[in-house]
Amino acid sequence: AASDVYKRQINVHNWLENSDLTSKIIMQVHDELVLEVREDLVPNVMAIVDEKMSSAADLDVPLVVESGMGDNWEVAH
Repeated sequence: AASDVYKRQINVHNWLENSDLTSKIIMQVHDELVLEVREDLVPNVMAIVDEKMSSAADLDVPLVVESGMGDNWEVAH
């Protein structure tokens, strides 16, 4: 399952690279992604990343995705 999550993280990276959004992944910590997103794009990017990550693996239990927003990782976490 960890490899499935990692594949989804790559999928998010590729989506951001190919979009016209000025957003990027700035850090990956285990199963977490930290993104830099222009403030007006946060709701849209957050919703799409949540959707892409929540479908990361075909598991018997749901994969829960939590998102946060803040000026730094501590605040967003």
